[in-house]
Amino acid sequence: MSTTVPPETAQAIVYPDSDGKPMADNTLQFRWIVTIQGGFDALYRDNPNVFVAGDLLWYPVEGEPKIRLAPDTLIAFGRPKGYRGSYIQHREGGIAPQVVFEVLSPGNTATEMSRKLAFYQRYGVEEYYLYDPDNGRFDGWLRAGSWLEQIDDMEAWISPRTGVTFLLKGLDLVLIGPDGKHFRSYLELEEDRTAAEIRATQERQGREVAEAAREVAEAARETAEAARETAEAARELAETRATQLAERLRALGVDPDA
Repeated sequence: MSTTVPPETAQAIVYPDSDGKPMADNTLQFRWIVTIQGGFDALYRDNPNVFVAGDLLWYPVEGEPKIRLAPDTLIAFGRPKGYRGSYIQHREGGIAPQVVFEVLSPGNTATEMSRKLAFYQRYGVEEYYLYDPDNGRFDGWLRAGSWLEQIDDMEAWISPRTGVTFLLKGLDLVLIGPDGKHFRSYLELEEDRTAAEIRATQERQGREVAEAAREVAEAARETAEAARETAEAARELAETRATQLAERLRALGVDPDA
């Protein structure tokens, strides 16, 4: 009697959550990565089916953990928010991130960036944006069929997917959401919050001063009214007494008007 030996179970494939590389090479690059990622995260905060991440490894091919890349920012429409150690595409309904951003540092080479462009082109990215904060250069590519074609004029470019407008102000990239709000760094947001708190405090104090002045004016009006009423009462009392005295004099046969 023979028995059939089942094939050995394939070892589970591991998709590491880290490639051992730093998120950024310097503080300028880090600030822009956080600003872009945070701005898009805030833009889609009320949409449960848009996933935004920064420096997250993306594995586009099932069973191939060596094929991977970590965009500085990725946006995946049609995917729920939530924690991820990495973006494993075949576990994400096969949906590739549609929009990706890279922020250059002096350490990035032309060969490295060409490789990233080829990766994004091959694995389905619809919009790819590249910003160099050191020289104020901003480039973009838009999918046309199987290719990512470079956008000729990026000035006031509006992302088809996100509706975000991109402008360059000096060396700085300006991102304006479809709601008209500018993307802000954490420090700028904190400064805005502090300024708003100061304005709110000043407005509250102004209202309190105005209310106190109104109460003082009301108290003064009430005091004046009370004084008027007192004077009127005194006048009426004086008139009453004068009338009574005149009547007594008449009763005594004296003409008070003589």
